Amino acid sequence: MTGAEVLDVAQDGIWTLVWVSAPLMLVGLIVGVVIALFQALTQIQEMTLVFVPKILAIFVAMLLTLPFMGATMGAFMDRIVNLIIASGQV
Repeated sequence: MTGAEVLDVAQDGIWTLVWVSAPLMLVGLIVGVVIALFQALTQIQEMTLVFVPKILAIFVAMLLTLPFMGATMGAFMDRIVNLIIASGQV
């Protein structure tokens, strides 16, 4: 395997990581901003108010996006296995 192929695999792995984690990170960001806005409008400065809704929202988002996450990681694994098989036949 050449250096360029290793970099391609690393780049593919990083993009897979971004695609898999993006839905959960976006949900956490949106819920955090909404709660921060609510806290700023009502002047409730309770630090623990952020955690429970954010955890519940991320859990629900994880349940909804689990098929997408599994398919994306499975496709990445298929590409890696095909590269291993192809390099073993040289």
